[in-house]
Amino acid sequence: MPIIVNLDVMLARRKIRSRELAARIELTEANVSLLKSGKVRGIRFDTLERICAVLDCQPGDILEYVPGNADDALEHRAAGRKSA
Repeated sequence: MPIIVNLDVMLARRKIRSRELAARIELTEANVSLLKSGKVRGIRFDTLERICAVLDCQPGDILEYVPGNADDALEHRAAGRKSA
């Protein structure tokens, strides 16, 4: 899927651990982990709103569209982690 989830990048920028985010947005740590890895098929707007409120960011800071196929998106994600 050409949607990249940059939640791990925003957590690092805000110096917030996944466990703390999960507690503050009332989501399980397992679900936060799935979001970070991009292994979800969707996200509720109210969940996205709570994440943005806690991280003081915009949805576009967390979600990114990369045209192309899934392999291209995975390569883009891996390259982003190396530079972050």
